[in-house]
Amino acid sequence: MTDDAELTASFTELYGGAPEGIWAAPGRVNLIGEYTDFNDGFVMPLALPHTARAAVARRTDGELRLHSTDVPGGVVRLRVDELTPNEGHGWAAYPAGVVWALREAGHPVTGADIQLTSTVPTGAGLSSSAALEVVTGLALNDLFGLGLAPADLAVIAQRAENAFVGVPCGVMDQMASACCTEGHALHLDTRDLGRRQVPFDLSAHGLRLLVVDTRVKHALGDGAYAERRAGCEEGARLLGIRTLRELPYEELGAALDRLAEAGADESVVRYVRHVVGDNERVERVIGLLDAGEVRAAGPVLTAGHRSLRDDLRVSCAELDLVVDTANAAGALGARMTGGGFGGSAIVLVEEERADAVTKSVLEAFTSAGYGTPGVFPAVPSAGARRLV
Repeated sequence: MTDDAELTASFTELYGGAPEGIWAAPGRVNLIGEYTDFNDGFVMPLALPHTARAAVARRTDGELRLHSTDVPGGVVRLRVDELTPNEGHGWAAYPAGVVWALREAGHPVTGADIQLTSTVPTGAGLSSSAALEVVTGLALNDLFGLGLAPADLAVIAQRAENAFVGVPCGVMDQMASACCTEGHALHLDTRDLGRRQVPFDLSAHGLRLLVVDTRVKHALGDGAYAERRAGCEEGARLLGIRTLRELPYEELGAALDRLAEAGADESVVRYVRHVVGDNERVERVIGLLDAGEVRAAGPVLTAGHRSLRDDLRVSCAELDLVVDTANAAGALGARMTGGGFGGSAIVLVEEERADAVTKSVLEAFTSAGYGTPGVFPAVPSAGARRLV
């Protein structure tokens, strides 16, 4: 990872002139509320200190030039008026998609030179793609004077990923990257984008939230996200509601009976049970944090993992091993986070137990013949911002 001076020098050497500024947008880890955002539900992410950074200068000739210090290869050259969804472009599709989405929304983006670099682990379920999208959107918003608020940029970035890249994600990742604040978790209602910054100072409680990046990504995940989204939409249709957000937790049992009577596939029943249950778990964690009972959130995290494992079936052996090992070693709670089939888990642990729990997880991976996972603390950090 280069520092700002190195990024400026790299940009200047690459494009023959200095950038007009440098911007940053973070990755995120989600505390609770998984696969709920595309169901108009609740989520609770926090921004990580890991960021994507972009050095950017405007162009007026319609050319978009993209380069990443993290990916082998030269500059990707595109024309802003020829950008077309689902045409590939690899990593460059994420920033290019943002330019496309901004122009589709009527914003006069006439080209740019962009140099990107990132410390957000890729393939870890920590929203490296959303960080690329949001940092691009923020830079262009500032340089072209578009006047978009952070939440507006998040929606533009989500549209880029949905319609240009072709990934049917919800809006959580982009909202977290754009809108989180330091020292807080973001309680986000994805139905109306209502949000509240919830104080989340773990060190004041003698606690730590660990991220365990399993460094694996299973092919099973390809297409599985879209299949689960379709199953949730089918469940809502059979229940006569627009989205699963409209089903109160208190009515879940009766609704599952109705789905079974209607001949719904058993997978649809499981997906509905998970989504409605996870919405309730978000609200439970909010109540515990507001009451200062942070430790009591641990078992809720573990319950969320069981639901992701058994009902949504998006966990994997490595993620289950993290959760089971951490809890056995004295953690307060743990769960997979993100889309699953690999990626990362989070572990809520007393500060004095953090090293012992980490050691147990590393030893368990060695014993199982898995590669060494990455382990680091999740420190609630600032959302997207201009650096230079």
